Amino acid sequence: MAVAHHSHEARPRRTGEGAENYAKAIYHLWERADAPVSTGAIAARVGVTPASASAMVRRMAEDGLVAHTPYHGVRLTERGEDLALEVMRHHRLIESFLAHLGMPWDRVHEEAERLEHVISEELEELIARHLGEPTRDPHGDPIPTADLEIEEPDTRRLSDMEPGDQGTFVRISDSDPAMLRYLAELEVSPGDTVRVVDQQPFGGPLTVRFPSGERTLGGGVTDAMRVAVK
Repeated sequence: MAVAHHSHEARPRRTGEGAENYAKAIYHLWERADAPVSTGAIAARVGVTPASASAMVRRMAEDGLVAHTPYHGVRLTERGEDLALEVMRHHRLIESFLAHLGMPWDRVHEEAERLEHVISEELEELIARHLGEPTRDPHGDPIPTADLEIEEPDTRRLSDMEPGDQGTFVRISDSDPAMLRYLAELEVSPGDTVRVVDQQPFGGPLTVRFPSGERTLGGGVTDAMRVAVK
């Protein structure tokens, strides 16, 4: 179980929206690979050309947000990681608040993407207090604390589980609204118990038992679902 911990007297100063998006992208890519990330991977994640990504990475290196070693990739400095965690805290609190207001879970991500850059620290604090200091957003992603600590639970992709394996569905990528709508139609959501009943050969679909019943799920969905295994 990984815990990122930074105790600072002051939050990192706010930077431009571009740098915030890049810091968040680098954090997610690093989290997945546990190694410095390439500018190509950053460009693909942010949705820009490799040349644009390289230019932004150079600016962020000048600002002390990343360390970039040519041919070895990019990693966030402590300041850069704090920036990423702060933007993630804003994003996930906003998602939680919008869900609390009744917005469907497949739409909160897009709204939060816009609002995460403009929310004040005061409003962030009020939302957190109003929601009872939540630790997870509607998609099961951990919310960094006000001190920018984050606890990442040990999870497995549902697609890596075998018949007989069981656990708790804890999180799903929030970037594909159609997939979230599909799971909502199946009455499947984070917190549900999961038991793999059957798998079709050659990487075929999984049959999984949820509280709402047995569901047959293809690889695109099971790759995106993370399970805390019992």
